Amino acid sequence: MAQYLHTMIRVADPDAAIDFFRLIGLEEVRRKESEKGRFTLIFMAAPGQEDVAELELTYNWPPETGSAPETYDGGRNFGHLAYRVDDIYETCQRLMDAGVTINRPPRDGHMAFIRSPDGISVELLQDGHLDPQEPWASMENTGSW
Repeated sequence: MAQYLHTMIRVADPDAAIDFFRLIGLEEVRRKESEKGRFTLIFMAAPGQEDVAELELTYNWPPETGSAPETYDGGRNFGHLAYRVDDIYETCQRLMDAGVTINRPPRDGHMAFIRSPDGISVELLQDGHLDPQEPWASMENTGSW
């Protein structure tokens, strides 16, 4: 028997990542810092999903030499994260208002894709179905998702 625990992604800026995932509706549920390992683990989950389906943000501290922190790219190589939302149009509007690009708008009232500050592809899926609405219905894709 297997039980799903969490998905882990590495992040370059924990504050930016936390802010981004809060826009979707996730909350920080716990945090662990390791001085010896020089990393911070930040666990986030949708309300009621703690210990069920969590996202682990792993921040590897910069080297003690003072050089810049490691950067991560190619986040799409593992696929994407997916979250069900109550109102995809309201969620996408909140993201856009915060400066997030909607790479694949919810033209169909069902699905959208965005990217986290670290380039991780995130799929948003409408809980149920909404009829197509403007400006979303005629919005073009932007970039890759």
